[in-house]
Amino acid sequence: MENIEEFYKRTTLPLPKDLNNGIGHFNVFRRTGCITVPYSRKNYFKITLLKGPNRVHYADKTLESQKYALLFSDPLVPYSWDSMDGKKDGYFCIFTEEFFHNFGTIRNYPLFKIEGNKLFLLDESALKEVERIFEKMFEEKETEYDFKDDILRNLTIELIHLAMKMEPAKSVQNTPTDKKTKITSLFTELLNRQFPINLPHERLDLKAPRDYAKSLNVHTNHLNRTLKEVTEKTTRELIASRVLEEAKILLKHTSWNVNEIAYSLGYEDSAHFINFFKKRVNQTPYSYRTLQNV
Repeated sequence: MENIEEFYKRTTLPLPKDLNNGIGHFNVFRRTGCITVPYSRKNYFKITLLKGPNRVHYADKTLESQKYALLFSDPLVPYSWDSMDGKKDGYFCIFTEEFFHNFGTIRNYPLFKIEGNKLFLLDESALKEVERIFEKMFEEKETEYDFKDDILRNLTIELIHLAMKMEPAKSVQNTPTDKKTKITSLFTELLNRQFPINLPHERLDLKAPRDYAKSLNVHTNHLNRTLKEVTEKTTRELIASRVLEEAKILLKHTSWNVNEIAYSLGYEDSAHFINFFKKRVNQTPYSYRTLQNV
């Protein structure tokens, strides 16, 4: 899950001085030249004005907008989107849940719920209103007004209400095979994005099948049936296979002890990790490391 600091590193945008001010974070950007990322989760909220033809993916849904749309992203639902004409234009703002502390519960709005609509279509009139709000955000960010954060919160809420009055984008009709392939692809990308593990204190965010199902907004049984049909392996088997691969890499290429490796791979008890490893490799982690380093 990408945090605010990682967002600024990824986009090479300057790190704000007030990032860790204890009252949450808000910022606004123009999309021209900004980097887009593949399917992932983030620990912050994001509202994006998309211009031109775009296709948005989240869970097993695919949504399209041909002209203008507002996309709402939140930490609960991983997503990706594709520009169908290769252009980047529009605006986006990012903010943390803490930014709205004592100002209402941002998650209460339907578009920030897991099952809520995420993409809203705009006509020319609505586009001008949305652009006005984003430009006002830019203006307020530059002022020295003591209560400018309240204005930024109000402008964000205004965007939310404006979108909820608009027409949500309809899902593109996919065949059952397309949906199964899409879910499998999203699961695989979500699984692989947890690796590599670079530091001993880093830890897997998603460990069990239910964690992946929740992130993909599908039922655990449905995810398992889909993966079994497409890959001939269960969700648990696919997770275990990737965890085992990472365990071998860490044993071979790092000096971390077995307890540290077990912790980073999501095990509270190193004994469970040792049993997991031995069952699949017919060696203990210690023996494997010794033989690999001979």
